[in-house]
Amino acid sequence: MKNPKKLVSFAVAAALAGLASSAVAGGFAIGTQSGSGTGNAFAGGAAAADDASVAWFNPAAMTLIPGTQIAGALHALKPSFKFQNQGSTGAFAAPGTGDGGDGGDWAFVPNGFFTMAINPNLSFGVALNVPFGLKTEYDAGWRGQLTALKSEIKTVNINPSVAYKINNTVSIGGGLSVQKIDAELSSFGGSAAAGNITLKADDIGYGYNLGVMIQASPSTRFGAHYRSAIKYELEGTANFSGTSGALLGSDIKADLEVPDSFSASIFQTLGTSWELMGDITWTGWSSVQQLQVIRTSATGAGAQPGSTLTTLQFHWEDTWRYSIGANYKMNPQTKFRVGVALDKTPTNDVDRTARLPDQDRTWLAFGVQYKPSKTGILDFGYAHEFIKDASVNTPVPGQTTCVAGCLTGTFKNKADIFSVQYSHSF
Repeated sequence: MKNPKKLVSFAVAAALAGLASSAVAGGFAIGTQSGSGTGNAFAGGAAAADDASVAWFNPAAMTLIPGTQIAGALHALKPSFKFQNQGSTGAFAAPGTGDGGDGGDWAFVPNGFFTMAINPNLSFGVALNVPFGLKTEYDAGWRGQLTALKSEIKTVNINPSVAYKINNTVSIGGGLSVQKIDAELSSFGGSAAAGNITLKADDIGYGYNLGVMIQASPSTRFGAHYRSAIKYELEGTANFSGTSGALLGSDIKADLEVPDSFSASIFQTLGTSWELMGDITWTGWSSVQQLQVIRTSATGAGAQPGSTLTTLQFHWEDTWRYSIGANYKMNPQTKFRVGVALDKTPTNDVDRTARLPDQDRTWLAFGVQYKPSKTGILDFGYAHEFIKDASVNTPVPGQTTCVAGCLTGTFKNKADIFSVQYSHSF
């Protein structure tokens, strides 16, 4: 092994090429944050006041939830990412075990919410959810193993908040978030000496959110909500499974900032049977420009603590999401939902990798709400995401051109979402 430092840099770059696993929303966000919202494609989220999930979407709306309420939701997500080779070259030309199979798999994402009216003007709530995450995993030995094998990110967020009703027209709210992130990324390190490299890292970050609700008329409601970015100082290890793994492993750190977002929503009732809603959401994905991975220890590979292993380029852009929806109340117990949304991707054709083959997506959603009792509400929702084909032209890790080869092709993508939620008032 002539240059162990170069080998370490190459392998870590391979493992980290795209610090995100693919999620059922733009970027690596998880868009499913309530069971009641799924059926409307989450249209009108900052202005709707269906249940305790407002503790996440807009805490100001908690003043519209009487008494005490709890809500729990479970989402079954099935993304699909299938690579089609289109002339890969160099290190990626050999098919290996194939084109990776389906990089997506079933994932189950829970949400929990609590709201309580302390008095007619003051409310308290808590949201417990998973804002970012999910997983992609390709077959061992596949054509693109230098860029990605497994990519898994998990987050857990707890968000207590308060709301105050200024008058019969305006309510305001705000909260704090504590968010835990865990990441595990793996790829082939490029040689038998390196084997597969697995990166594990974690951290806890903090953020805040602010909201306002305006009851413009008995039938019209406007909501606006801002959620701050959260900065992480990830710390973990890079481990190698090859014959020289004991010499190549090290501790590492990397800074990551998950984006802030702003939503503006409207909710309109028409008579006693119809409800219409719309939403525009901006997300600041331009915070993800590059990821610099730094060694914090050395075990014999010739590098010094504090040296940069690799700098990964993303060049993501801010995105917009647009959604509209409608509800029809068939009777006091049953409500039907429908919604559509356009969710733009922050990625681009130059820097996109197999770890996150994201593209623009269009949601088509349906749902039904049923009230089995005066205090209980059941919500069921389904959404299909039509995702544009995502092209990749990824060079060998650590390279900027295709001289040593490029993984070239298209990912055929889609996603399905199944949601169920139960809410109970006390």
